[in-house]
Amino acid sequence: MFKIRDFNWPIVFLWLCLVTIGLISIYSATQGPVARFLPAYIQDNFLKQVIYIVVGIAIIAGMQLVNPRFFKEGAYLFYALGLLLMVLTLLIGTEINGAKSWLNLGFFNLQTSELMKIATILATGTYLTSQRNISAENFKHASVTVALILIPAVLIIMQNDLGSSIIFFSLIPIMLFWSGLPQGFSLFMISPIIITYTSIIGWYWGLLSAVILTFLIFLLQRRKWLTLATLITGVVLVIGVEAGLNKVLKPHQRARIVSFTNPHFEPQGAGWNVIQAKTAIGSGGLWGKGYMEGTQTQLRFLPEQWTDFIYCVISEEFGFVGSTIVLALFILFFLLLLRTAREHKNSFAQIIVVGVTWVYFIHFLINVGSTMGLIPIVGLPLPFISYGGSSMITNTLMLAICLNLDYFKRKLSIYR
Repeated sequence: MFKIRDFNWPIVFLWLCLVTIGLISIYSATQGPVARFLPAYIQDNFLKQVIYIVVGIAIIAGMQLVNPRFFKEGAYLFYALGLLLMVLTLLIGTEINGAKSWLNLGFFNLQTSELMKIATILATGTYLTSQRNISAENFKHASVTVALILIPAVLIIMQNDLGSSIIFFSLIPIMLFWSGLPQGFSLFMISPIIITYTSIIGWYWGLLSAVILTFLIFLLQRRKWLTLATLITGVVLVIGVEAGLNKVLKPHQRARIVSFTNPHFEPQGAGWNVIQAKTAIGSGGLWGKGYMEGTQTQLRFLPEQWTDFIYCVISEEFGFVGSTIVLALFILFFLLLLRTAREHKNSFAQIIVVGVTWVYFIHFLINVGSTMGLIPIVGLPLPFISYGGSSMITNTLMLAICLNLDYFKRKLSIYR
């Protein structure tokens, strides 16, 4: 029987705060004076977001009636169905903003990579907690985990959605580390990603990152073969990127990376987004220009200001104080989720909650970091705040699963 007092209301309250801030910001970005610059279907985003939030509330409530064993027993089936949806997206999907990531369901465009996030977390969590020895000596289990994450990541890259693929790549070290793989091996697993990325910016940065990673892995693991493997892998990747991998990147993706280090490289092109985002954030001052009074927002200088750049809307109209409150709410939200993982006695529940929290955190880090010019613009929404049906429903579904696992943490027998 469901007991209201055992429900994690503080996390739900923070979720409500974030979605409310999102609605206020989306209204300003689509319904204020800026509306005269926008097509009708964009102006409808506010009402559609309200519907998505109502659906999210229903998901949170309904998910608490589910036996938590359902998530583990059905994990591989969800994973397989997710892969099937992604393949269908590649074959018959709809292309939006250059990425073929959506399935047109008639009444709704479903971004299948969003659903794949929770399916991948459940599948890897199920596999890792079913093994007795995830360690340096049992490298096979770690390799299977990496494969479970890389398969959807590769499909997402084929959809030309580099931003979402980063989320999957980032899951590798956190899932392995939390399951018991030593720090050195976890770092080795993600070293190719770091080296490749830095090499795209410049071969010298790639070589420097390879040397630093090699040194860190040696300090953490003290295994000569692993240290040598890191260095060799790094050198090969740097050479490979410099020789031809850049040709694989689309021109706009390459321009985004170059514009990160020099936004004025293409001030009217790839650098435009960075310049306008930083201008909006800086112009907000301490208290902001006032609700629906932000010039960068209302005169439509900000691109995609209801999704990828919604943090700029908040910063411009509510200033340093408002943007800091948003950051504080997210940090508290992450900490409360991690506390639920720490307090849970079931390893499956722990790794699922940690994986979900990590996905939220990487979205948050990339979105806010991109708008501030701290990292290249990737194009990821801010969880619960940015407009988007697929992201809102999937993020809320992940939260509902975490709340379910937390609610049943006192009934460990139900997990068996």
